[in-house]
Amino acid sequence: MLTMFFDLDGTLIDPKEGITTSIQHALREMGMEEIPSQNDLTWCIVPPLWNSFDALLGPGADLDRAVAKYRDHYIDDAMYLADVYDGIGEMFDTLHQVDAQIFIATSKPAVYATEIIEHFGIHAHVERLFGSELDGTNSDKTELLQFALNETGADPAKSVMIGDRKFDIVGARNNDIPSVGALWGYGEPEELRMSEADAMAGAPEEVPEIVFDLLGLDFE
Repeated sequence: MLTMFFDLDGTLIDPKEGITTSIQHALREMGMEEIPSQNDLTWCIVPPLWNSFDALLGPGADLDRAVAKYRDHYIDDAMYLADVYDGIGEMFDTLHQVDAQIFIATSKPAVYATEIIEHFGIHAHVERLFGSELDGTNSDKTELLQFALNETGADPAKSVMIGDRKFDIVGARNNDIPSVGALWGYGEPEELRMSEADAMAGAPEEVPEIVFDLLGLDFE
């Protein structure tokens, strides 16, 4: 059976406002004087928070405190400052017709990601969500997808990872899972090409046919 793993942020939803305003809040709380704009913080969407704050705050920063300040703001409704991308519903409807197993694999903490997909109704389309723990466990996509494969028993050769950043593509490749780069998200086309995505999709509605072509399956 075809198994599909979808990234969440930048692939199913656009989380820009909620994530970037929460980062700005954390940076203010950490004493930064010149706070980057929301547009200048879009590169922080998807990577583990500790990595982003390490780059933003520099050596010696209390990264755990920064993450805690971020979460204080994020869980106070900022997590719902997002939009489901156009075409996601149509994509899921098509995949249900071909009897595909659908999972979410996100580096976002599962406790938050679960609330988000329920809020936006995405949970009705997926069998299970795989996310990280609050301490950062499984925030690395390679480890997360390995865990998801072990839990589901899915065959990597009959699975596909769809995501908008290099972390999704590299994590899939490290687990022998074919990948599709989501060009509507936050990863640049060159980033996805350099990460060796097996295929690219310009819009969610294109995903089912691209996946079937990638795996050599008949698509009707």
